[in-house]
Amino acid sequence: MKTILKTFCAALVLALSGSAVLAQAYPSKPVKIIVPFGPGGYTDVVARILGQKLTVAMGQPFIIENKPGAGSTIGTDFVAKAPPDGHTLVIVASPHVISPWVYKNVPYDPIKSFAAVTKLVDSPYVLLLNPKVPARNVKEFIALAKAHPGTLHYASSGNGSAQHLVGGLFISMTGAPLVHVPYRGSNLAATDLVAGVVESSFAGVPNALAHVPGGRLKALAVTSAKRIPQLPDVPTMQEAGVPGYDVSIWLALLAPAGTPREIINRLNSEIAEIMAMPESQKVMFNAGVNVSLSTPEAMTQFMTQELEKWGKVVKETGVKLD
Repeated sequence: MKTILKTFCAALVLALSGSAVLAQAYPSKPVKIIVPFGPGGYTDVVARILGQKLTVAMGQPFIIENKPGAGSTIGTDFVAKAPPDGHTLVIVASPHVISPWVYKNVPYDPIKSFAAVTKLVDSPYVLLLNPKVPARNVKEFIALAKAHPGTLHYASSGNGSAQHLVGGLFISMTGAPLVHVPYRGSNLAATDLVAGVVESSFAGVPNALAHVPGGRLKALAVTSAKRIPQLPDVPTMQEAGVPGYDVSIWLALLAPAGTPREIINRLNSEIAEIMAMPESQKVMFNAGVNVSLSTPEAMTQFMTQELEKWGKVVKETGVKLD
């Protein structure tokens, strides 16, 4: 019996030491962080900040690679099929749990095909207008859209994107007949909004901060239930006259399913330390996002809940791909 116990204890020590060695040896080569959206959007901003910090902390380059398209499913599918060794990661946003409801053939399971590392940040969207649009607030914008149906457009980062659905929810709750115009990325959408090609957009806070202070765009409302410190004078959608409207967008870091738990834990721990730094907090604040971390288990549970929530929103709003 004593011999069996000694053998078991030795095996346990060996397994634990092996796990520690694996965690410390990682990463053994450059790591790709896939951003399944075009450059310039709020996901891209957070990814590049995180990549820089992880490169310093972990001793290998963390390289950001944009793979946009099909409501973020192209880049995400690339990671789902990557070797589960921690050297290919993806930063997903809310569209990760929206795409299965608006695309017929998503080639992966948004929960089972991935190992969650951590939630990173969350942030509202901002209803932005080109200054030439003669509406000073949300109620005037709704009235203008109803008075001229089909003539006002809202730009998004693509069909099936969170921007698309956030706008669809606004249309459903207000009856404003806005026309959706999909772009290949939020940066391109913002460029055409500033140029006056389209009249409005539900854009990320970074795009708002880049254009609102200088007067190139005007902000009518944020989509969250509370005002945000980066734009303290901009009312919430509820304050602006759309009761019950409350949407925040989140980002999370995922790895392919089957990635060793030791690697997941190492990444989670390193990111927690990075995000706790005052410098990181300041940079994220200036980027228009709020740090919001989690354990891997909590993130998996959260994504499962979000998948159910957005499924109901898609059905209620009737948002369809153009």
